[in-house]
Amino acid sequence: MVNSSKIPSYDIIGDIAVFSKLDKKQNLTAKNLLRLNPNIKTVLLKIKQFSGKYRLPKFKVLAGKKTKETLYKENNARFKVDLEKCYFSPRLGNERLRISDRVKHNETILVMFSGIAIYPIVISRNSKAREIYSVEINPTAHKYAIENLMLNKIVNIKLFKGDVKKILPKIKIKFDRIVMPAPKNADEFLYLIKNKVKKNTIIHFYDFSQEKDFPNQSINKIKKYFRKIKVINAVKCGAYAPYIYRVCIDFQIL
Repeated sequence: MVNSSKIPSYDIIGDIAVFSKLDKKQNLTAKNLLRLNPNIKTVLLKIKQFSGKYRLPKFKVLAGKKTKETLYKENNARFKVDLEKCYFSPRLGNERLRISDRVKHNETILVMFSGIAIYPIVISRNSKAREIYSVEINPTAHKYAIENLMLNKIVNIKLFKGDVKKILPKIKIKFDRIVMPAPKNADEFLYLIKNKVKKNTIIHFYDFSQEKDFPNQSINKIKKYFRKIKVINAVKCGAYAPYIYRVCIDFQIL
């Protein structure tokens, strides 16, 4: 009989289990996990961290169905995703719901770096936003975003495929709320939204921060581009590395 307590920690995304690291008995561990959990159809091992233009990982199939595509459920919505072809994190479900809970009736929202459209769809599903603009550079993630809109029967999201540096200048409106869920070098994109905001626009700015620098370092990055702001909230959205966190600064334009 297999002891489940001996299986290292893993993420479950739809019917796929993902290990970040395993010992030499990895194939046996994967097969044991399939026996223990009949809802898991595939076991993957991450063999390369997020990298490249689209920040994609690499996985090895250890057991089960030879696929990296799955159907994932979160916050009253369903998402089709290929874990190796799209940037995706299941650990941000609570954070996505936190953002959608703050959306007021009839807001027009911009989500930059939107991937498979998980932030826009969670917001649409759990708020009364009027319209959500979604921008993603990865063509495969954009393809999944189109599928996910149809899967969830969403009609108030506009999808844009391309570089935000080229897409945003073509969008001639100002937003009530802007979400920037790509913490790596996100401050380098703050200049793009300077003419997309108005008084009282709320921005959710994601960043990586060491414990000792939180939240001042991230706030100082923002103040290089926006001097008159009110910081509404500063939250840690999960550990990225020892003493380093993914963080979100919610701030309002004054």
